[in-house]
Amino acid sequence: MIKHLDHLVLTTRNIDECIYFYKDVLGMKLETFFGGKPKVERKALRYGKQKINLHVYGKEFEPKAKHPTPGSLDLCFISEIPLDKFIELLNEKKIKIVEGPVERTGATSTLRSIYVRDPDQNLIEISEEIKN
Repeated sequence: MIKHLDHLVLTTRNIDECIYFYKDVLGMKLETFFGGKPKVERKALRYGKQKINLHVYGKEFEPKAKHPTPGSLDLCFISEIPLDKFIELLNEKKIKIVEGPVERTGATSTLRSIYVRDPDQNLIEISEEIKN
């Protein structure tokens, strides 16, 4: 019955550091939109056909998770570029790889993955699909 993920909400302690990581390190596009009641300016990070809506810790929009907490996410993104190239880019930006490359099982294929942490300490897996 569920077709695909449209968006998720990431709660951050520092929106500027968060935007830098996802926009300038991972290459997502920053988007500003108006939503909620009353309508207020909001920020999101778009990639592919999905987006990450941003909430600032302690200033979340309603409705929200019962216990929104920075650093509680564990996300996996599929890279458009070869993983070795992504590793080079992370090294240039001095982003520490906490594990990998390692082989993992993804939703639709085997993955070759690395793990990093965003500014809120969420675990971010960056993967390339292994062609079988």
